[in-house]
Amino acid sequence: MSRRDLDAWFVDEVLVLEAALLGYLRRHWRDVEEIVDLRQETYARVYAAARRARPTHVKAFVFMTARNLMIDRARRAQVVSIDTIADFESLPVIVDEPNAEEQLSSRQELRALREALQKLPRRCREIVVMRKIQGRSQRDVANALGIAEGTVEKQIGKGIRKLADLLYGQGGSFAGEDSVRARVQRERGR
Repeated sequence: MSRRDLDAWFVDEVLVLEAALLGYLRRHWRDVEEIVDLRQETYARVYAAARRARPTHVKAFVFMTARNLMIDRARRAQVVSIDTIADFESLPVIVDEPNAEEQLSSRQELRALREALQKLPRRCREIVVMRKIQGRSQRDVANALGIAEGTVEKQIGKGIRKLADLLYGQGGSFAGEDSVRARVQRERGR
């Protein structure tokens, strides 16, 4: 694509989104003095990416670029003020799906947890599942099982310690953690 075509595409497809982009940035970045810089940096990134290939969904691409830029800025900041960043989890953008290796690792971790839970004494396992997995309150668990709240608390402590021993053992690391650590080190080039 020639530079003239790219410029025309940018004006027709990207610059028309300026008002919406500024509103988006204002809603999600509280430092108003940085909004113009964020907009310009978003434009620069979109333009550079479009040199390689035009995005098929321009609006989504522009807003995802702005979102990623805000996240990058927050990460780079030495001290990030709680007021600087809005709730990124609520942003209406597509979230990257985990790759096959991450899915496999998660399945292995889940399988190991399931096996460790099965090794707990029946009553302890029942209390841990109700409290920690189902998210029921300590009082609710006690009432459902007809036991004292103190017993629930003691069984939770006992169960969590036993699960930690089963999952992390003497070495202090989860069985699948070494492969995850190795992958991260490879990605960082260590």
